[in-house]
Amino acid sequence: MTAQPHELFTRHWSTYRQVVEHDWMEHRPLTEATARVLETWIAERDPGAAAPALVDLGCGDLALLAPLLRRLPLGDYLGIDLVEAVFPLARAALGTVPYPSRWRRQDLLEWAIAEPGDPPVELIHTAFAIHHLTDAQKQAFLAGCRRRLAPGGRLLWGDVFREPGETRSSYLERYRARIQGLWTQLDPVRQGEVVDHMCGFDLPGDRDAMTVLARREGWALEWVWQGHYQAEALAVLRRNGT
Repeated sequence: MTAQPHELFTRHWSTYRQVVEHDWMEHRPLTEATARVLETWIAERDPGAAAPALVDLGCGDLALLAPLLRRLPLGDYLGIDLVEAVFPLARAALGTVPYPSRWRRQDLLEWAIAEPGDPPVELIHTAFAIHHLTDAQKQAFLAGCRRRLAPGGRLLWGDVFREPGETRSSYLERYRARIQGLWTQLDPVRQGEVVDHMCGFDLPGDRDAMTVLARREGWALEWVWQGHYQAEALAVLRRNGT
């Protein structure tokens, strides 16, 4: 798999940090929604169950997720990302936790579809990464994650999505207008870099089509949060019958 979709964040890390810090892609409310899902799921588990393992696909620098990870009673954490330079930042953000934490440079689709060498995990989390995959790759990703997830576990998929029936070109045009109209603290050159990246690599799925795709691969999918701009959203998936 190619690392091209991630080159913007490698070359222009400060641009990415501005996007997160100004919450232009609603990272904060997405993280809050993720926290509600995980804390509710953990509270409803059998008290005698083993502490859950979490795999974080496209973990990044953990700038927003780290406070949640520090308070979750996890048994193991594995952060996977293509950009190895983020791992020292992620380690520093996470700090000292009472469970093993590991980091691996790997493509998230390769992780999903590889023959599992480790026991199934209870939690898989990914944010703003799957939209770089084609629909066929998304289907392969969902099929692979289903094999990787333990019964009763959850896959949390936070990302950008198209509105039902919306074309990619229409989505890109309204997102471009959003960047140019609202991301005013980002200079025009950097706005252009983000737009070029988006037009070159972003393949957001249609929300209804993703629900159907998930069902086809044996998942029950629930949309639990959507942002103000009808793009960012969080889906929670569980294996059918668990």
